[in-house]
Amino acid sequence: MKFADIGLSDELLRAIDESGYNEATPIQAGVIPSVLMMRDIIGIAQTGTGKTASFVLPMIDILAHGRARALMPRSLILAPTRELAAQVAENFEKYGKYHKLSMALLIGGVQMGDQVKALEKGVDVLIATPGRLMDLFERGKILLTGCNLLVIDEADRMLDMGFIPDIENICTKLPATRQTLLFSATMPPPIKKLADKFLSNPKTIEVARPASRNENIEQFLVKTSERNKRDTLRDLLEAEDIATAIIFCNRKTTVRELAKSLQRYRYKAGEIHGDMDQSSRIAELDRFKAGTINILVASDVAARGLDVKGVSHVFNFDAPWHPDDYVHRIGRTGRAGAKGRAFTLMTPSDDEAIDNIQKLTGYKIPIHGTGAPAADVAKPDRDAEEGEPRRGRSRGGRGKAAAKPEKAPARPAPAAEAQPAKPREDRKPRGDRKPAPARQDDLDGPDDGWNGPMPGFLSVGFDN
Repeated sequence: MKFADIGLSDELLRAIDESGYNEATPIQAGVIPSVLMMRDIIGIAQTGTGKTASFVLPMIDILAHGRARALMPRSLILAPTRELAAQVAENFEKYGKYHKLSMALLIGGVQMGDQVKALEKGVDVLIATPGRLMDLFERGKILLTGCNLLVIDEADRMLDMGFIPDIENICTKLPATRQTLLFSATMPPPIKKLADKFLSNPKTIEVARPASRNENIEQFLVKTSERNKRDTLRDLLEAEDIATAIIFCNRKTTVRELAKSLQRYRYKAGEIHGDMDQSSRIAELDRFKAGTINILVASDVAARGLDVKGVSHVFNFDAPWHPDDYVHRIGRTGRAGAKGRAFTLMTPSDDEAIDNIQKLTGYKIPIHGTGAPAADVAKPDRDAEEGEPRRGRSRGGRGKAAAKPEKAPARPAPAAEAQPAKPREDRKPRGDRKPAPARQDDLDGPDDGWNGPMPGFLSVGFDN
């Protein structure tokens, strides 16, 4: 269905056309007309289906009629993470450029004084994470009695992060007569209970469950061992035609170490994880979007809500512990009708995690031919050797080898003369050691802090 046939205003259609879009996705074609008819909505759609625009576009036209009042936002969008909130704000700025609407973003870490000033002027749309919103509300800096449109985005993620009590509390402070839109990739019992309690005769629109296979994404398992994971990953990066890729790890320390390892091998790699302040995260994402780097090593903080066009590959350096995370990770590629490839490195200890993923998706992921068999631990770990890597590339995929260093690094003797290295007596060989259990402070859990400066595009509304 074309956007011109959905009933949007000419100004909005102009902005959509300038953004390069013409056809609405299934979730947009289903949701937008019902929102314009003021219906409550339950939208169930997997990531990458255009879900954000499905509520942003009709909201812009609805809010075009009316005037904002001080401290009383006219609409509220709740997002689980600051990255997702920032993405929603980008959508409002892009599509609302021909509407004189004001916007405020409430996220932890930003100077509260600046946010209060924006609210005092009055805003048409308030985009917030639950923690900061409740903080300002309890300080008496915001009133929700004039909010007639509520959007709860990524509801299942809200559940994972423990925000459901906050959302229930927020809903009780809004007008009883309002329009409510709830979006979720899945509909577990707590989310259904939330919808039953706070939505009025909602229309359910479902285009695809995240547990279903995305036909645009080719998925593969690559058998390897803990000792050889970095070698296997580099072999894949060399063999594949990489445009841009995201590599996911379970631990923040693994993200940092793997990014540095890839940089030593002359890959244009960056990193993003929960220990980085927000200004550093934004800078790294900007480098990735601009093509300054083409490989982004990430923890699960980036798995949901991150929307970067043209990601050709996703690599799971670590098999995710939760099967839902697998769906959201690989959903960074194969978006908006594009094709993508996803590889998951699989060691013997990952059997249970892979089984759970395949049960959730109902798809038996094929084994890829690249990568050492899981039982093979005899291969030396190139990344543990001293000196420069044996090869390097400026981009993922094949390229020129790295320049030789001025001083020859220490290297093993030629194969014909090499003597087997003796392992240290006080330490097991790397291939025989089990990975250390993850510490809680090394995992990327809920993270609502913002320690960097406020990005310019998030601070104001759409006035030309």
